[in-house]
Amino acid sequence: MGEKHLTHYQVLGLARTASEREVKIAYRKAARITHPDRGGDPALFRQITEAYEVLADPARRQAYDRSYGSVGRERRAGAPGPASAPRGYGTPDDFDAFTTRRAPEERRPAGDPAVYFPAYEDLAAGEAPIMPRPTAAQPVHGAPRKRGLFGAASRLAREARTAQLIMQQVLPSIPAARLINGLTAPHGTGYMDHVLVSGYRIAIIGSMLVPDGAFRWDGSVLVHGTRVAAPPQLIPAARALQDLFPECNVTAWVCVHSSTGNPFEPVIDYARGTEPDGSSTVNVANAARFVREAKQFLASGPSPNVVDLNVLDRLLGGMY
Repeated sequence: MGEKHLTHYQVLGLARTASEREVKIAYRKAARITHPDRGGDPALFRQITEAYEVLADPARRQAYDRSYGSVGRERRAGAPGPASAPRGYGTPDDFDAFTTRRAPEERRPAGDPAVYFPAYEDLAAGEAPIMPRPTAAQPVHGAPRKRGLFGAASRLAREARTAQLIMQQVLPSIPAARLINGLTAPHGTGYMDHVLVSGYRIAIIGSMLVPDGAFRWDGSVLVHGTRVAAPPQLIPAARALQDLFPECNVTAWVCVHSSTGNPFEPVIDYARGTEPDGSSTVNVANAARFVREAKQFLASGPSPNVVDLNVLDRLLGGMY
């Protein structure tokens, strides 16, 4: 409980959905046990008090939730990168700030049933889960929302098309995958259309609709004759999210839709080194190729059948 990597909710033993009354009750119980006048640890008492002061204030709590919590910033120093991600059911000891339980080292296929980490079955009597199990089991969270006055209809249409594509062709084959729609960008400005997470791989997904024709992706824009179509600017969000989740491999994808709705259009030619295989910070592909390559990206990661409740909980906190 006293580890600095705990979120405010975990310090008080609460789910993110806890009511104001539940926050007060949890604080009173924890304060009675940890107060220095009762022989408690002063540092732990300060941590509990700080958590309560934030969560008891609706405005501060909302700001805290939308900041994706504080765990990623505190883990940043000395944390290994995505290549050191776990191959079992949970995070390695370097990232195991939330539990002392060690996960088995067996790697499971992406098509296996979802496994939750930490496991709900391992909760001690009276211990609050990080989030309710029905919430964790929900494959889709949030929905595309109207932003701004101009172009809202077309933006919502292409976001809805991408979300439907993921729900129909990605989620059924990867039971642990979770789609989160409508997140604030972690670098402080703008929004992200969709985030897809499975195990310890995170895909930020943007959408675009282009006119008919064969386009060439040169690594920065799509070009067709004199027409140039610039994709959503996802690199800042990808870098910021990677910084917040050093235990994960974060990659951005742009799903390009054609005006006809045919997932195999437009035909995109790629310059050398720009193939959308998940190896680039931003990968641009038509709908059919996006589905194929995104599934491969998620499935080939460590523990693709794991729903890490800490990662999912913090991502849900970024929903606008």
